[in-house]
Amino acid sequence: MNYFQDEKTAEYNRQRISAELKQIRLEQFALKSRVYRPGRFGRTMFNFANWMIATGKQLRRRYEVPAPNCKNAPSKGFAH
Repeated sequence: MNYFQDEKTAEYNRQRISAELKQIRLEQFALKSRVYRPGRFGRTMFNFANWMIATGKQLRRRYEVPAPNCKNAPSKGFAH
């Protein structure tokens, strides 16, 4: 092999590697910008969690004892 052929092969390999890196970066960028679409399990768990939150709020509203009016609290502190 002569020097010219080695240089030509090396340049070809550099270009090929550069093109592969560009393609990989483009694929990674496309994956990052993809919209999240949950599957059946994800949607079910999301709806179940929202139902639990709504039910908890309703139960709290139904059974929670109202807080007493604190306007008549003593004005003095505990430390004398």
